[in-house]
Amino acid sequence: MSRKEKILEAALALFAENGYADTSTKEIANQAGVSEALIFKHFGNKDSLLAHLIKSGYRRVLQHHRGMMTYKNAKDFLRNMIFLPSKLVAEEPLFWKLQERLSHIPFSRQQHEQFMKPVHPIIIRAFKELGYEDPEIEAEFLLLVIDMLWKKEASGEIDNSLDLALLLEKKYQLD
Repeated sequence: MSRKEKILEAALALFAENGYADTSTKEIANQAGVSEALIFKHFGNKDSLLAHLIKSGYRRVLQHHRGMMTYKNAKDFLRNMIFLPSKLVAEEPLFWKLQERLSHIPFSRQQHEQFMKPVHPIIIRAFKELGYEDPEIEAEFLLLVIDMLWKKEASGEIDNSLDLALLLEKKYQLD
């Protein structure tokens, strides 16, 4: 693992556990086993380090889950969207914990919205194809529930998110 990767790994762990504001670059350097100057050499400042973590996290998600987000048919797409939050949090718990902690920060929120924006019209399309009376409101409802599920799961506030996803699958008769 390169020293840059060690910095990123240490920053992600510390930001997720202690919060961005309560983590110093000195702590990151200590945890990564590097000098604080090396952090500044690679990233410029703590804000840029955070931005790099967030952008690269969403890039990984898109690379690994592009297939799940591809529209084949309405039921499969909705099922994938319902189970995606659990899958994502299980794969990268620290990244999603960090995202949950930063969901009020404009940059973080903007990155998440950019990630979710293409999904909204496809969910509407799926509900239209399934004959729902008000596909727009169904899509909005589902996205709100999905958003709450990943946040609660990432923060450790719920441990039955899979049961809730199964309930949604049943509610929309996707099983």
